[in-house]
Amino acid sequence: MTATATPAFDLPEHLAVKADPALVADDERRFAAIGTALRTTTADLAERLDAVRRQPAGRGQQTLDRDAEVRRLSARLRALHRFGLDLCLGRTTPADGGEPVYVGRLGLTDADGRRLLVDWRSPAAEPFFAATRARPMGLAGRRRYRWTGGRVTDYWDEVLADDGAPGHAALDDESAFIASLGTSRTARMRDVLGTIQADQDAIVRAGSRGTLVVEGGPGTGKTVVALHRAAYLLYADPLVDHRRGGVLVVGPSRPYLDYVADVLPNLGEDGARTCVLRDLVPEGAGAVPERDPEVARLKGTLAMVRAVEPAVRFSERPPTDGLLVETPWADLWLGPEDWAEAFGAPDPGTPHDEARDVIEEALHDLLVARARDEDDEIPEDLLRRALRRHGALTAVLDRAWPVLDPAEVVADLWSVPAYLRLCAPWLTPDQVRLLQRDDPRAWTDADLPLIDAARHRVGDPGAARRRHRREAEAAAEREYRARVADDLIAADHEGEQEGMLDMLRGADLEHALVGDPEDARTGTDRLAGPFAHVVVDEAQELSDAEWQMLLRRSPSRSLTVVGDRAQARHGFAETWSDRLRRLGLGEPAVAALTISYRTPVEVVAAAEPVIRAALPDAQVPTAVRSTGVPVGHGAVADLDDLLTTWLAEHPEGVACVVGADRDVPGAPRVRSLSPVEAKGLEFDLVVLVDPERWGGGVTGAVDRYVAMTRATQRLVVLTGS
Repeated sequence: MTATATPAFDLPEHLAVKADPALVADDERRFAAIGTALRTTTADLAERLDAVRRQPAGRGQQTLDRDAEVRRLSARLRALHRFGLDLCLGRTTPADGGEPVYVGRLGLTDADGRRLLVDWRSPAAEPFFAATRARPMGLAGRRRYRWTGGRVTDYWDEVLADDGAPGHAALDDESAFIASLGTSRTARMRDVLGTIQADQDAIVRAGSRGTLVVEGGPGTGKTVVALHRAAYLLYADPLVDHRRGGVLVVGPSRPYLDYVADVLPNLGEDGARTCVLRDLVPEGAGAVPERDPEVARLKGTLAMVRAVEPAVRFSERPPTDGLLVETPWADLWLGPEDWAEAFGAPDPGTPHDEARDVIEEALHDLLVARARDEDDEIPEDLLRRALRRHGALTAVLDRAWPVLDPAEVVADLWSVPAYLRLCAPWLTPDQVRLLQRDDPRAWTDADLPLIDAARHRVGDPGAARRRHRREAEAAAEREYRARVADDLIAADHEGEQEGMLDMLRGADLEHALVGDPEDARTGTDRLAGPFAHVVVDEAQELSDAEWQMLLRRSPSRSLTVVGDRAQARHGFAETWSDRLRRLGLGEPAVAALTISYRTPVEVVAAAEPVIRAALPDAQVPTAVRSTGVPVGHGAVADLDDLLTTWLAEHPEGVACVVGADRDVPGAPRVRSLSPVEAKGLEFDLVVLVDPERWGGGVTGAVDRYVAMTRATQRLVVLTGS
């Protein structure tokens, strides 16, 4: 953290005019106060966190409250430790001559309660982002800082009102935003809080109800805006908080998740879940890409997802024959009508495997009631134990309503043609044959939505086993507790321990010895949801089946959908409204970003004809920044020399080679990716290796367009062997 004795401003010599005390003295005083408050606040938080951790764990709500406070204090400490004075993004100057408002990544007050920084997500900070010359929102001016190593190395002033005071502003020809675009990229995406534009801020602060589509071409900032929106909603929207499920961010690839990993923590939020689609089911860890496009198309339809329902229902058939259940106390008859009654006991929507437990309990209730009607002295607990161990009853139930493995339900579709025809009667014989495979559990990414649907319909295959094991352990512990209590009572001849023995008989000590069954829950799927809000990037690539995976986790249908139809590898003939309505999301709001801030004019000019050759109506964004560097061309044999020279000339920045079939020099600053892996990323230098060999049609054109527009400074295309 910057010491208060050290000036916050460290402007280079060529910006000496900006170091005039008349321009920076007020800021220096504010930064000194912020530094003092940061030290005091972090020390106080650390002390409070230590005290909470030393508190007894307790039980029930007490434990939940304690753990929530530990998480809250820890998150606040982590956020403050990530930054020093550079928590401050900038300041606004009110037109009425009032006190400047300093805007930070987090809010901060001093020991006297004076507000030093307002959180960027608060209403008080909105003018900092949204004000323009045409709509100044009560501001005379705005200042944005550039921080390097915890000190201000540049700043930019904007006068927003006609009567703004230029004597207190250092005006530049270049804005903070345009200046930021020319800086070198790193291995991680940066947040854009210091330079976010008014049109982007409107998207960030839009309400969470319903679905918002953020559509924009390469370089328009749609991804980073969506991430800022996630952080904003977690802070400001009462419908989107951690107690209601929080936020799930779904990205297109693992490199994408690595790239954006710092954005949300830097915005003050580290509680959002991030994943790729394959993370949503355990089988995704070993799944490989589906190579046959027709198989992928068939499995990606809503119709195939709906085939899971009859596939499971096939195993839910009440017996039509009666069964005599013999017990030591009575022989009890179960007729077809009894089976039907028990099979109707589960509530609609109960997962298959959980419903089996409900059915079994209903059968036991029916048999116990029938037995006690004949003889009310039959010991109910012993009768229930006998019924749970009754082999014939269990065997019939296993045949009529077996415990299912969701993955096995899907595997059977690819190995038993008659079963697939039964569940998906619309398939042609050729399609049924196409979907069969030698190893039905050799999972591909096209199988994952169907496995997810089966898991939703069947339930967690291990949940029943874990629950039964816990119940057995709890019953054994209760028996042991009862024996201990009986032994103590028997030994207390004088009645000296009467109070303690009453407690032994009470429920409180039983809870202490046995524990709360809810405390024993294990293996909760952190990505199962429901989530209060879901952000999905590169959404144009999702099949209808993959969309269902997300909608199961978003019952409120509160989503931010990020995408570009021109970047859909398999085409996107519909509008966003048409597609999302068809999927059951209603009428979405659509916010279009049309200005490419990241991608230079030179690159967009080269990429536009590539995509328009396949998609004449593609919405290509307008670039506003020129590097003066034309697109380069060369031979594939020049690749290593090109990279070596670039690395030597550029001590900072990152590069990417797209389409190489070998390792390339320069790691970790140079990466080698496929066009699909490069989606959503950005690099100072991008080198395409033989792009014409990547394929034809829409897919090939999209891959080339996407790869070209990853470049923020220079693009080179290499051809030939």
